[in-house]
Amino acid sequence: MQGILKKLMKNRAFLLLVLPGAAWFIIFAYLPMFGTIIAFKDFRIHPGGFLESVLKSEWVGFKNFEFLFSTDDAYIITRNTILYNAGLIMLGLVLAVTLAIIMNELLNKRLAKLYQTAMFMPYFLSWVIISYFVFSFLNVEKGVFNQFLVFLGEDPVSWYSETKFWPYFLIFLGLWKNAGYGSVVYLAAIAGIDRSYYEAAMIDGATKWHQIKFITLPMLRPLMIILTVLALGGIFRSDFGLFYQVPRDSGALYPVTNVIDTFVYRGLTIMGDTGMSTATGLYQSVVGLILVLLANYAVRKIEKDYAVF
Repeated sequence: MQGILKKLMKNRAFLLLVLPGAAWFIIFAYLPMFGTIIAFKDFRIHPGGFLESVLKSEWVGFKNFEFLFSTDDAYIITRNTILYNAGLIMLGLVLAVTLAIIMNELLNKRLAKLYQTAMFMPYFLSWVIISYFVFSFLNVEKGVFNQFLVFLGEDPVSWYSETKFWPYFLIFLGLWKNAGYGSVVYLAAIAGIDRSYYEAAMIDGATKWHQIKFITLPMLRPLMIILTVLALGGIFRSDFGLFYQVPRDSGALYPVTNVIDTFVYRGLTIMGDTGMSTATGLYQSVVGLILVLLANYAVRKIEKDYAVF
């Protein structure tokens, strides 16, 4: 016991630094996990407050899950969530690494910082603001796209009713908003690569492409694998603003814009079905955990040093 207290006193400065983050996780991540019990209950509000409502609601077992998976929405939201996130993860990885390499190769560093700032700015924009920008382009009557079509003699398009365009719009906007932020991590990793590798390569006559192919990319490989494995854990969690705000909650677009997060939100606000919404959220978390474990297991089998844990 005295040994433990001695260690705590010795590392008290570090423990104090960790304390705010630990408190945040306990309050906002671990304590709310008690609410997952609602997924197995027919939740009804009681006068005594939330705790009494949870305890006194009828236990229904897996009926909320059965109701969820018996609807067509279960397949649609799962398909949309996985395909969109898989596309954003893979394309985002390629785009972020490409931008980082391009920024690193620019000779004018002041200009490179300007470009980097311009790419980074969209990350700080709210999806609400972006949705209005998109609306200014896609508005049926006065949108830029439709005015251009009319100028060419074509009929205007009801963009918020046509599902075939939106997978491309959403993927493009997701990449545009987050690529600059993702490139910063890889740019920092490139800056940490020993310059002697490049000097030796130049002495041997290696071109820029060969330096990127045989030095930069192999050095970035561990970071790329780790970030991809972590991203797979969130493949069942979508950017709510992208799929709700940008399409302006258009019912005609639900087949291609409805994902798990928007389904849970509508389940709470429109249907008021707290039990099924909680069941959907639990399904989302469990599958995400399984995907992280499987991805990490696969990485450990291929290259143990690149695994997250």
